[in-house]
Amino acid sequence: MKFETANFLSVAWEAGAAAGTLIREHWQKPKSIDYKGAIDLVTSVDRECERRIVEVLRNHFPNHSILAEEETDWVGTQSHHRWIIDPLDGTTNFAHSYPQFCVSIALECDGEVILGLVYDPLRGECFKAVKGEGATLNGGSIRISGVKELDKALLATGFPYDQRERADFYLSFFKAFMTRSQGIRRNGSAALDLCYVACGRVDGFWELKLRPWDTAAGALIVEEAGGKLSDLSGNRFSIWGEETLASNGAIHDEMVNAALAATVPRNSLTQS
Repeated sequence: MKFETANFLSVAWEAGAAAGTLIREHWQKPKSIDYKGAIDLVTSVDRECERRIVEVLRNHFPNHSILAEEETDWVGTQSHHRWIIDPLDGTTNFAHSYPQFCVSIALECDGEVILGLVYDPLRGECFKAVKGEGATLNGGSIRISGVKELDKALLATGFPYDQRERADFYLSFFKAFMTRSQGIRRNGSAALDLCYVACGRVDGFWELKLRPWDTAAGALIVEEAGGKLSDLSGNRFSIWGEETLASNGAIHDEMVNAALAATVPRNSLTQS
Protein backbone atom coordinates (compact mmCIF):
# COMPACT_ATOMS: atom_id res chain seq x y z
CA MET A 1 0.00 0.00 0.00
CA LYS A 2 2.87 2.38 0.81
CA PHE A 3 4.40 1.80 -2.62
CA GLU A 4 1.01 2.46 -4.21
CA THR A 5 0.50 5.78 -2.38
CA ALA A 6 4.07 6.80 -3.23
CA ASN A 7 3.24 6.17 -6.88
CA PHE A 8 0.03 8.20 -6.58
CA LEU A 9 1.96 11.07 -5.00
CA SER A 10 4.64 10.96 -7.70
CA VAL A 11 2.02 11.19 -10.44
CA ALA A 12 0.18 13.98 -8.59
CA TRP A 13 3.44 15.93 -8.53
CA GLU A 14 4.02 15.26 -12.24
CA ALA A 15 0.54 16.62 -12.99
CA GLY A 16 0.87 19.59 -10.62
CA ALA A 17 4.27 20.54 -12.02
CA ALA A 18 2.94 20.44 -15.59
CA ALA A 19 0.19 22.88 -14.65
CA GLY A 20 2.53 24.98 -12.53
CA THR A 21 4.92 25.50 -15.43
CA LEU A 22 2.08 26.88 -17.56
CA ILE A 23 0.89 29.17 -14.75
CA ARG A 24 4.39 30.50 -14.17
CA GLU A 25 4.82 31.22 -17.88
CA HIS A 26 1.56 33.18 -18.19
CA TRP A 27 0.81 34.88 -14.88
CA GLN A 28 2.16 38.28 -15.97
CA LYS A 29 0.88 38.11 -19.56
CA PRO A 30 -2.48 39.39 -20.89
CA LYS A 31 -5.27 36.94 -20.04
CA SER A 32 -8.22 35.59 -22.02
CA ILE A 33 -11.04 35.79 -19.45
CA ASP A 34 -14.58 34.43 -19.44
CA TYR A 35 -17.19 35.01 -16.75
CA LYS A 36 -19.14 32.19 -15.11
CA GLY A 37 -20.82 34.82 -12.91
CA ALA A 38 -20.51 38.53 -12.08
CA ILE A 39 -17.19 37.99 -10.26
CA ASP A 40 -16.57 34.29 -11.00
CA LEU A 41 -13.80 34.17 -13.59
CA VAL A 42 -12.19 31.47 -15.68
CA THR A 43 -9.19 31.95 -17.95
CA SER A 44 -7.83 29.96 -20.85
CA VAL A 45 -4.93 29.03 -18.55
CA ASP A 46 -7.36 27.41 -16.06
CA ARG A 47 -8.69 25.22 -18.85
CA GLU A 48 -5.28 24.34 -20.26
CA CYS A 49 -3.95 23.53 -16.78
CA GLU A 50 -6.89 21.21 -16.24
CA ARG A 51 -6.29 19.55 -19.59
CA ARG A 52 -2.63 18.92 -18.74
CA ILE A 53 -3.41 17.53 -15.30
CA VAL A 54 -6.14 15.24 -16.63
CA GLU A 55 -3.85 14.03 -19.41
CA VAL A 56 -1.15 13.02 -16.92
CA LEU A 57 -3.61 11.29 -14.59
CA ARG A 58 -5.38 9.37 -17.35
CA ASN A 59 -2.07 8.27 -18.88
CA HIS A 60 -1.09 6.68 -15.56
CA PHE A 61 -4.50 5.67 -14.21
CA PRO A 62 -6.95 5.31 -17.11
CA ASN A 63 -9.62 3.68 -14.93
CA HIS A 64 -9.63 6.30 -12.18
CA SER A 65 -12.49 8.81 -11.95
CA ILE A 66 -11.74 12.54 -12.11
CA LEU A 67 -13.66 15.53 -10.77
CA ALA A 68 -12.26 18.93 -11.75
CA GLU A 69 -13.47 22.50 -11.39
CA GLU A 70 -13.78 23.63 -14.98
CA GLU A 71 -14.93 20.91 -17.36
CA THR A 72 -13.83 17.40 -16.42
CA ASP A 73 -16.15 14.95 -14.68
CA TRP A 74 -14.83 11.58 -15.76
CA VAL A 75 -16.21 8.39 -14.24
CA GLY A 76 -13.70 5.55 -14.42
CA THR A 77 -14.81 1.95 -14.94
CA GLN A 78 -15.56 0.41 -11.53
CA SER A 79 -12.90 2.60 -9.96
CA HIS A 80 -12.44 2.95 -6.21
CA HIS A 81 -10.31 6.06 -6.83
CA ARG A 82 -11.32 9.59 -7.75
CA TRP A 83 -9.01 12.55 -8.33
CA ILE A 84 -10.36 15.96 -7.24
CA ILE A 85 -8.67 18.86 -9.01
CA ASP A 86 -8.56 22.62 -8.92
CA PRO A 87 -6.20 23.44 -11.79
CA LEU A 88 -5.79 27.07 -10.72
CA ASP A 89 -7.10 28.03 -7.29
CA GLY A 90 -7.10 31.82 -7.04
CA THR A 91 -8.19 32.63 -10.60
CA THR A 92 -9.17 36.22 -9.78
CA ASN A 93 -5.69 36.82 -8.38
CA PHE A 94 -4.15 35.20 -11.46
CA ALA A 95 -6.30 37.31 -13.81
CA HIS A 96 -4.95 40.46 -12.13
CA SER A 97 -1.36 39.15 -11.93
CA TYR A 98 -1.61 39.18 -8.14
CA PRO A 99 0.87 36.51 -6.98
CA GLN A 100 -1.29 34.25 -4.81
CA PHE A 101 -2.61 31.14 -6.55
CA CYS A 102 -1.88 27.44 -6.76
CA VAL A 103 -2.66 24.01 -8.17
CA SER A 104 -4.64 21.67 -5.90
CA ILE A 105 -4.85 17.89 -6.46
CA ALA A 106 -6.42 15.33 -4.12
CA LEU A 107 -7.17 11.62 -4.38
CA GLU A 108 -10.14 9.84 -2.83
CA CYS A 109 -10.30 6.10 -2.24
CA ASP A 110 -13.84 4.81 -1.60
CA GLY A 111 -14.93 8.31 -0.59
CA GLU A 112 -12.03 9.05 1.78
CA VAL A 113 -9.36 11.57 0.81
CA ILE A 114 -6.03 9.74 1.09
CA LEU A 115 -3.67 12.16 -0.67
CA GLY A 116 -3.36 15.91 -1.09
CA LEU A 117 -0.94 18.11 -3.01
CA VAL A 118 -1.02 21.90 -3.23
CA TYR A 119 1.63 23.56 -5.41
CA ASP A 120 2.46 27.27 -5.45
CA PRO A 121 4.48 27.61 -8.67
CA LEU A 122 5.68 31.17 -8.04
CA ARG A 123 7.18 30.48 -4.61
CA GLY A 124 8.21 26.96 -5.56
CA GLU A 125 6.36 25.60 -2.52
CA CYS A 126 4.74 22.17 -2.66
CA PHE A 127 2.61 21.01 0.25
CA LYS A 128 1.87 17.28 0.39
CA ALA A 129 0.09 14.84 2.66
CA VAL A 130 -0.74 11.16 2.62
CA LYS A 131 -3.36 9.86 5.06
CA GLY A 132 -1.65 8.70 8.25
CA GLU A 133 1.83 9.77 7.14
CA GLY A 134 1.98 13.47 8.10
CA ALA A 135 2.32 16.61 6.00
CA THR A 136 5.32 18.18 4.31
CA LEU A 137 6.46 21.38 2.61
CA ASN A 138 9.13 20.76 -0.01
CA GLY A 139 9.94 17.48 1.69
CA GLY A 140 10.27 18.79 5.25
CA SER A 141 7.70 17.98 7.94
CA ILE A 142 5.28 20.74 8.90
CA ARG A 143 3.11 21.29 11.99
CA ILE A 144 0.40 23.71 12.99
CA SER A 145 1.18 26.74 15.19
CA GLY A 146 1.36 26.76 18.97
CA VAL A 147 -0.91 29.78 19.48
CA LYS A 148 -3.36 28.93 22.25
CA GLU A 149 -5.70 31.94 22.34
CA LEU A 150 -7.88 33.44 19.60
CA ASP A 151 -6.95 36.86 20.92
CA LYS A 152 -3.36 36.24 19.78
CA ALA A 153 -4.23 34.47 16.53
CA LEU A 154 -3.77 35.50 12.92
CA LEU A 155 -6.67 34.26 10.79
CA ALA A 156 -7.40 33.94 7.08
CA THR A 157 -10.69 33.98 5.20
CA GLY A 158 -12.32 34.44 1.84
CA PHE A 159 -15.70 35.45 0.44
CA PRO A 160 -18.02 33.43 -1.85
CA TYR A 161 -18.98 34.52 -5.34
CA ASP A 162 -22.35 35.84 -4.13
CA GLN A 163 -20.61 38.33 -1.83
CA ARG A 164 -22.26 41.34 -3.48
CA GLU A 165 -25.77 40.02 -2.86
CA ARG A 166 -25.09 38.78 0.69
CA ALA A 167 -22.46 41.20 1.97
CA ASP A 168 -24.05 41.74 5.40
CA PHE A 169 -24.23 38.01 6.05
CA TYR A 170 -20.56 37.34 5.25
CA LEU A 171 -19.36 40.52 6.96
CA SER A 172 -21.12 39.47 10.16
CA PHE A 173 -18.63 36.60 10.45
CA PHE A 174 -15.76 38.90 9.52
CA LYS A 175 -16.74 41.28 12.30
CA ALA A 176 -17.14 38.47 14.82
CA PHE A 177 -13.60 37.23 14.13
CA MET A 178 -12.07 40.69 13.67
CA THR A 179 -13.09 41.76 17.18
CA ARG A 180 -11.68 38.59 18.76
CA SER A 181 -8.40 37.96 16.90
CA GLN A 182 -5.08 39.69 16.32
CA GLY A 183 -5.67 40.10 12.60
CA ILE A 184 -7.31 38.70 9.47
CA ARG A 185 -5.84 38.15 6.01
CA ARG A 186 -7.90 37.70 2.85
CA ASN A 187 -5.51 36.11 0.35
CA GLY A 188 -7.81 34.77 -2.37
CA SER A 189 -6.80 31.10 -2.47
CA ALA A 190 -8.55 28.76 -0.05
CA ALA A 191 -6.19 25.86 -0.81
CA LEU A 192 -3.16 27.96 0.14
CA ASP A 193 -4.96 29.35 3.20
CA LEU A 194 -5.48 25.79 4.44
CA CYS A 195 -1.82 24.98 3.82
CA TYR A 196 -0.82 28.11 5.72
CA VAL A 197 -2.81 26.82 8.69
CA ALA A 198 -0.97 23.51 8.34
CA CYS A 199 2.49 25.09 8.43
CA GLY A 200 1.68 27.69 11.12
CA ARG A 201 1.71 30.84 9.01
CA VAL A 202 -1.87 31.49 10.12
CA ASP A 203 -3.62 29.96 13.11
CA GLY A 204 -7.13 29.58 11.71
CA PHE A 205 -9.23 29.90 8.57
CA TRP A 206 -12.94 30.04 7.76
CA GLU A 207 -14.92 30.36 4.57
CA LEU A 208 -18.40 29.57 3.27
CA LYS A 209 -19.56 27.85 0.08
CA LEU A 210 -16.25 26.31 -0.91
CA ARG A 211 -16.36 23.35 -3.28
CA PRO A 212 -14.64 19.96 -2.95
CA TRP A 213 -11.82 20.95 -5.30
CA ASP A 214 -11.10 23.98 -3.10
CA THR A 215 -10.72 21.99 0.12
CA ALA A 216 -9.99 18.30 -0.52
CA ALA A 217 -6.19 18.53 -0.67
CA GLY A 218 -5.75 21.36 1.83
CA ALA A 219 -8.04 19.81 4.43
CA LEU A 220 -6.03 16.59 4.49
CA ILE A 221 -2.80 18.59 4.75
CA VAL A 222 -4.22 20.45 7.78
CA GLU A 223 -5.27 17.22 9.48
CA GLU A 224 -1.94 15.52 8.84
CA ALA A 225 -0.10 18.56 10.24
CA GLY A 226 -2.02 18.21 13.51
CA GLY A 227 -4.81 20.70 12.83
CA LYS A 228 -8.57 20.43 13.17
CA LEU A 229 -11.50 20.99 10.80
CA SER A 230 -15.23 21.36 11.30
CA ASP A 231 -18.14 23.39 10.05
CA LEU A 232 -18.85 26.75 11.71
CA SER A 233 -20.95 25.06 14.41
CA GLY A 234 -18.21 22.61 15.33
CA ASN A 235 -19.80 19.66 13.55
CA ARG A 236 -17.89 17.22 11.40
CA PHE A 237 -16.23 18.73 8.33
CA SER A 238 -17.04 17.48 4.83
CA ILE A 239 -15.54 18.60 1.54
CA TRP A 240 -19.14 18.51 0.26
CA GLY A 241 -20.41 20.83 3.00
CA GLU A 242 -21.20 24.55 2.87
CA GLU A 243 -18.92 25.62 5.74
CA THR A 244 -15.20 25.29 6.38
CA LEU A 245 -13.42 26.11 9.62
CA ALA A 246 -9.80 25.03 10.07
CA SER A 247 -7.45 25.76 12.94
CA ASN A 248 -4.43 24.64 14.90
CA GLY A 249 -6.85 22.88 17.24
CA ALA A 250 -6.01 24.94 20.32
CA ILE A 251 -8.20 27.87 19.22
CA HIS A 252 -10.87 25.81 17.49
CA ASP A 253 -13.56 26.05 20.15
CA GLU A 254 -13.05 29.81 20.41
CA MET A 255 -13.41 30.12 16.64
CA VAL A 256 -16.65 28.12 16.69
CA ASN A 257 -17.98 30.35 19.47
CA ALA A 258 -17.05 33.45 17.50
CA ALA A 259 -18.84 32.11 14.41
CA LEU A 260 -21.93 31.32 16.45
CA ALA A 261 -21.89 34.88 17.78
CA ALA A 262 -22.17 36.37 14.29
CA THR A 263 -25.01 38.88 14.28
CA VAL A 264 -26.88 37.61 11.20
CA PRO A 265 -29.03 34.50 11.84
CA ARG A 266 -27.29 31.26 10.84
CA ASN A 267 -30.22 30.11 8.71
CA SER A 268 -29.40 32.96 6.29
CA LEU A 269 -26.97 30.55 4.64
CA THR A 270 -29.81 28.50 3.23
CA GLN A 271 -32.07 31.38 2.26
CA SER A 272 -32.21 32.45 -1.37
